[in-house]
Amino acid sequence: MHIGLVGLGKMGANMRQRIRAAGIDVTGYDRNPDVTDVPSLAALVDALPAGDRVVWVMVPSGEITDGVITELAGLLTAGDILIDGGNSYYQDDVPHAELLATAGIGFIDAGVSGGVWGLANGYGLMVGGDAESVARVMPVFDALRPEGPREEGFVHAGTVGAGHYSKMVHNGIEYGLMQAYAEGYELLAAKDLVTDVHGTMKAWQRGTVVRSWLLDLLVQALQQDPGLGAIDDWVEDSGEGRWTVDEAIDLAVPAPVISAALFARFASRQGESPAMKAVAALRQQFGGHAVKPAGTTGPISSTTPAAGAAVPPSA
Repeated sequence: MHIGLVGLGKMGANMRQRIRAAGIDVTGYDRNPDVTDVPSLAALVDALPAGDRVVWVMVPSGEITDGVITELAGLLTAGDILIDGGNSYYQDDVPHAELLATAGIGFIDAGVSGGVWGLANGYGLMVGGDAESVARVMPVFDALRPEGPREEGFVHAGTVGAGHYSKMVHNGIEYGLMQAYAEGYELLAAKDLVTDVHGTMKAWQRGTVVRSWLLDLLVQALQQDPGLGAIDDWVEDSGEGRWTVDEAIDLAVPAPVISAALFARFASRQGESPAMKAVAALRQQFGGHAVKPAGTTGPISSTTPAAGAAVPPSA
């Protein structure tokens, strides 16, 4: 099998490497000449076997994804499949699928979780699309997912849009979990009675009901920077939390925890907050997301986990 991969950033480059390690040929395209395999999208399509092309798009959601899919719609041919693996809004998926269908091109939307750790530990995958297209690309999904039972790292969630909808809800839950750990950290740090905050949270890593990979990452962040003094409490939101809250409102589903976590990120941009420092540190740990150093106004990027950082358990 031979696939094309568009977008070789933090996750895309690692995905290319993991797929290749499984024995599948990958041709990658990126605007960065230092990492791309081919000079253009047209060259990428030409490098793939005609009539059996699979192209995975891994670029920022919105206008960039729209532009790439539109261009590929004019380059691919009937029988090919395009996968959108970015964090696209699920309501964009049907228009993309309809555009591609006019040329006989299949479409799969794939929610991908795993951050910068996916290369070593695999990616959690939630996909939407027709069963025939999903089955055809299953070798790639199997290469990317964690080791272990397929159903513990991969799901064909439903029709077009179901993959991105599932990932949106996943990320909304992520907001709430991070906020809970962060508020717990702030409570511990605020009480003189607790003299070893890092040790207390480290003691939760085994045997307790709140143990998780996110807790492991927060413990690691505190070990690297006790008190989180080197990081600002400004936390970005990348869209999925807002979309999740919008859906909760539309469906009249109470989602107070996710809503509060989103609003807490807004509040982080208004004043100093130890809890939001913890959330910013968690995002940097698991996803290599940009953070602001304490006392500065501009973000810096951290695209790789720190040496000795906590490794997530395999599925």
